[in-house]
Amino acid sequence: MHSESLQLSPAMVGLLGRHNITIATTIQREIIPAIFAGRDVIAQSETGSGKTLSFAIPLIELTSSRDGLTALVIAPTRELAVQIAAEFSKFSQGKHLGITPIYGGVSIHEQIKRLGRTNIIVGTPGRLIDLLDRGRLHLDTIRYLVLDEADRMLDMGFIADIEKIMRRIPQQRKTLLFSATISKDIVRLSQKYLRNPKHVELASSVKPEFLSQTYYQTSADRKLPLLIHLLKRERDLALVFCNRKHVTEKLARQLSREGIHARCLNGGMTQAQRERVTAEFRRGLCNVLVATDVAARGLHIDNITHVYNYDIPKDVDSYTHRIGRTARAGKRGKAISLVEGDEGKQFFRRILFTYRGTITLKTVAEGEIPRPVHVANKPIQLKKKDNPAHRAQDRKDHQGRPHKRKIG
Repeated sequence: MHSESLQLSPAMVGLLGRHNITIATTIQREIIPAIFAGRDVIAQSETGSGKTLSFAIPLIELTSSRDGLTALVIAPTRELAVQIAAEFSKFSQGKHLGITPIYGGVSIHEQIKRLGRTNIIVGTPGRLIDLLDRGRLHLDTIRYLVLDEADRMLDMGFIADIEKIMRRIPQQRKTLLFSATISKDIVRLSQKYLRNPKHVELASSVKPEFLSQTYYQTSADRKLPLLIHLLKRERDLALVFCNRKHVTEKLARQLSREGIHARCLNGGMTQAQRERVTAEFRRGLCNVLVATDVAARGLHIDNITHVYNYDIPKDVDSYTHRIGRTARAGKRGKAISLVEGDEGKQFFRRILFTYRGTITLKTVAEGEIPRPVHVANKPIQLKKKDNPAHRAQDRKDHQGRPHKRKIG
């Protein structure tokens, strides 16, 4: 990045260069100068736009290790808090700043020990409230507050916690709010807590030339075989979305029995388990991750080639978030949705309407989709009607033949 246009120090420019970051993204060109100018910011930006560095770089530049606790970044999930803290640490080398991630699921006492040497906290609302209630965290020296993925925090019911935290921070602070969508609730929050903010709104990163969006119409008994068929045909690094925790666990087991190295990620896992699975996926030790929306919210992995909606999300924003996991940083990706049942079709109609003209229906030729096999005497559980007495008729009626009619 050029220090002249973004007011960056030679040390920061050199550090960015060593990580092959030489050109600022659109959001970085808009926000970094605004933060240096002392402006509040509200930015609509999706994952993959470079937004983390857009606030991390200037906060690092504006903070000294002698300043004490200066900045607070609030994120919706543990995974995202860990990743943001890692970016702060990576690009503050040589400044000896205290960067402390604060989140639940790990020892609170170890986090308390680190607070005395902390300049920048990156935390989740629940653990921050816990520390405030214990009287172990004091925010009266905070000069910069960042609310990252604010829309997701509101969706997760954190609004009361966020406002409680904000009331503990001096009003003479700079507030930076980032959100993938700007809803009425986000507008009300910004009007209440931001002063004359700079508005930054980026166009959607979903570009047809980079992201191929398709869907298959299928049935409940054919959806799993169809997913297995697709994953065996194309599975570089794939993220499979489900709506419920228990479905991620069951589906990951079923895929593993079919020779697909899959792991699950959901909110019911311990923090250590989630971090281990995420690290394995990032390193390619498993190439299929079956996850819920909340668990995958903090995932920032550039090499995901395929996103599968095994369950159709209940709103367009969730769909947009899911498909934003692939086709990032100028790379190509595919988003595939498996639509079955009246409820799935109902939700997918809204998605088709929003993305009209960019999502195409695909079919699979008859006979292409094999039935799941039995492995180690642990057959995949099939529905009652799929017992051996019915399989011959089922193959005749359904094998490899997704519906071709349009939804609705």
